[in-house]
Amino acid sequence: QVQLAESGGGLVQAGGSLGLSCATSRRTFRSYAMGWFRQAPGKEREFVAAISWGGGSTVYADSVKGRFTISRDNAKNTVYLQMNSLKPEDTAVYYCAASAHEVTSTPILYDYWGQGTQVTVSS
Repeated sequence: QVQLAESGGGLVQAGGSLGLSCATSRRTFRSYAMGWFRQAPGKEREFVAAISWGGGSTVYADSVKGRFTISRDNAKNTVYLQMNSLKPEDTAVYYCAASAHEVTSTPILYDYWGQGTQVTVSS
């Protein structure tokens, strides 16, 4: 069983910050590109950010660029998503995903998914 576990979700006021973590089930996942997606009520799953764990490449959705930062800690096999200047429209369930491909924003190219963590931004 392949497992990804998100944590760090919660309720925050608009303009505030929140950090998410994604822990992998084993050390071998350090070789996977990792991504963050989100899904808000009534909306489709949306790409947020991705990082090449084996390298240093990152990709961001236009909606979060300049506000969110994806990073990694290979020693801990963990990927982070630092979210600053949060807006109510950032409210969603955030999912961590792993891909055997290079950094990509395409959901179908991700092999494994976490169960999500709720992020709620109040106005």
